[in-house]
Amino acid sequence: MTSTGIRLHAPAPGWAIAADVVVVGSGVAGLTTALRCEAAGLRTVVVTKARLDDGSTRWAQGGVAAALGEGDTPEQHLDDTLVAGAGLCDEEAVRILVTEGPDAVRRLIATGAHFDESTEGGLALTREGGHHRRRIAHAGGDATGAEISRALVEAVRARGLRTVENALVLDLLTDAEGRTAGVTLHVMGEGQHDGVGAVHAPSVVLATGGMGQVFSATTNPSVSTGDGVALALRAGAEVSDLEFVQFHPTVLFLGPDAEGQQPLVSEAVRGEGAHLVDADGVRFMQGQHELAELAPRDIVAKGITRRMQERGADHMYLDARHFGREMWEHRFPTILAACRTHGIDPVTEPVPVAPAAHYASGGVRTDAHGRTTVPGLYACGEVACTGVHGANRLASNSLLEGLVYAERIAADIAAAHTAGTLHARVPDPLPHPDHPQHPLLPPEARLTIQRIMTEGAGVLRSADSLTRAADRLHGLHTEAREALHEHGKTSEPGVDTWEATNLLCVARVLVAAAARREETRGCHWREDHADRDDTTWRRHVVVRLNPDRSLAVHTTDTPEFPPTVHGAQPTHRPQEQ
Repeated sequence: MTSTGIRLHAPAPGWAIAADVVVVGSGVAGLTTALRCEAAGLRTVVVTKARLDDGSTRWAQGGVAAALGEGDTPEQHLDDTLVAGAGLCDEEAVRILVTEGPDAVRRLIATGAHFDESTEGGLALTREGGHHRRRIAHAGGDATGAEISRALVEAVRARGLRTVENALVLDLLTDAEGRTAGVTLHVMGEGQHDGVGAVHAPSVVLATGGMGQVFSATTNPSVSTGDGVALALRAGAEVSDLEFVQFHPTVLFLGPDAEGQQPLVSEAVRGEGAHLVDADGVRFMQGQHELAELAPRDIVAKGITRRMQERGADHMYLDARHFGREMWEHRFPTILAACRTHGIDPVTEPVPVAPAAHYASGGVRTDAHGRTTVPGLYACGEVACTGVHGANRLASNSLLEGLVYAERIAADIAAAHTAGTLHARVPDPLPHPDHPQHPLLPPEARLTIQRIMTEGAGVLRSADSLTRAADRLHGLHTEAREALHEHGKTSEPGVDTWEATNLLCVARVLVAAAARREETRGCHWREDHADRDDTTWRRHVVVRLNPDRSLAVHTTDTPEFPPTVHGAQPTHRPQEQ
């Protein structure tokens, strides 16, 4: 697979660092990869967009799913994951997850993460949607991500790993043979480095998290602008199944005009017995699924949306008044505080909730060792599509995926280093372009993109809504391109314009994939194709970026992913968009 030659318009790097591996992102996936690489003797640099503990991991409430409880087995965890994934999980990828997961959690505990314990002294395990057993290990009641982040950040600092904080990664560097040669990045603010620079390394690991900010309302932090997916596309990598964006069913409803990051109300609240009700107090999930409120997330999100349509309402309610004050304060202190901040007391009243963009089940396509279709480029965590999640992620599998596949990536890089198959020296990257070749969007385009995506590619989608979204996104793309090519004008390089440009890139791919998949499956809900179609659509939608910035979209022949063989061609002729 060759690079597209597309780069974000940016100044030439003014400084550089040399390393064996650069890890982009500081969540559970990124920091676990970095710690394992450093332990293997690799010169490792961590680059992160904000502070080390500011990624999506620290916002995770529910916990980590693993077969750690009495009577539970990896096989049962596998079965629940495959059911949630609606026929599109890679079974071998899931088997790796569930069999290697328990020990990965134990190693996380050994690193310093403290999980809640039962009165008997073992791990306190809870249950979430789609799980038939209590297998969710949690910390601080509902602050699991914050505890994991704390432990990993402390370990990184104790080991003295080199880190570059407040740095937006721009593009992948490649050498003359198309191999990874590092990344360019822009450091925001003062410090050891400032402005645009580079980390030169033969191995790059993308652990940049999600792209929830492509929608108006999301549980994702403001930094989740799809930078890793956009970078990978520009580098020539394949992206798969980006249409499967999970909308979390129970996000605190702050009003119809609320935008940006919204407070999450963890699935664990329903796992402990909370009920979903309408304004009249009627439980509407009973009879829709054997697990009622604990059905997989796509089913609950659809159930809430249907009830909202039936009642002409913009939200439903989560009723957990029967928990009592003590349980709320000790089991869910973070959620309780968030609700009270917004004038809602879950102890005495139902909590208003509505679905919001939460998690990208698709992403940069990888194999079982995290390798992408670009030599030397790896991806891990939410930015990746390992095949674990299929059409819908099972609750609390995301932190586990970050742990397990981070360890596999580090082992693969270390093995290559030991075998001498990594470059003997840091490769020389191709030179920086002298002039802007591709336009940047203005900062205000971000809000426009979010509204287009929410209206056209949200929980409910159709051919008409997706066509309108694609046309409007294409209009933004064309306007910026014509301004550059005809008048030599483009927006000034900067964090706001780079983020807006990345958001447009991932939005176009998401809409193209959603338009191609003419069925309803998992968290992809087509109003005009209401049924699941295994004969035609038990397949993956793969997208790559052409050098002229058009999209090449194709569908795999089988439910299995093709190998990430460098230079492999798709089995179907791509459709240009």
